[in-house]
Amino acid sequence: MTNTKRNNTAVKLALYALLTALLIVLGYVNIPQPAGLSITFNMIPVAIAAIAMGVPGGAVIGGVFGLISFLQCFGLVGFSGMGAALVNISPVLTFIQRFVSRVLVGVLAALVYKGVSKKLNVYVSCLITGFSAAFFNTLLFMSSLVLLFGNTEYLQNMMAGRGVITFIIASVGINAVVEMIVAAVVTGAVGAALKKAKLI
Repeated sequence: MTNTKRNNTAVKLALYALLTALLIVLGYVNIPQPAGLSITFNMIPVAIAAIAMGVPGGAVIGGVFGLISFLQCFGLVGFSGMGAALVNISPVLTFIQRFVSRVLVGVLAALVYKGVSKKLNVYVSCLITGFSAAFFNTLLFMSSLVLLFGNTEYLQNMMAGRGVITFIIASVGINAVVEMIVAAVVTGAVGAALKKAKLI
């Protein structure tokens, strides 16, 4: 293994470790909202991994995010009231809803960055990637929630007779806007700094 490859591997491993540690800390930093949801910024490390390490990095850190989200259903690495209710209905479906959707967020964010970075400067590319990671997180999380648990008494009570689109908008309106803005701004700044430091 050449020195360059060894250095690249060391940088990637260090970045994986740093982003994983950041996700663990962010697991405890949630702003509770109605309907058992919360404002979270866990998609920012996923976006940064997608920018710095492409699809593999986005998928791995997305998977870490998903695993932490699943563990929160059991009161580990924070707590999710909705997750606790869903895991009582079906642990398998809850794992799919929490884990698979977050892996996909990382993959899609990496593809967005790959596409936009060819045409736009690094700050704007990273900003768009951060925004898209938050957008995909909301879209996939809520879509899989309705798809996998839409017929359950728990979700029917939450929907209270509203249509799917109305329920999703009412549930995540403020959350989604705040998450997308913060993820865009922070990811843009961090991505530009990483590029300046020649880490991406």
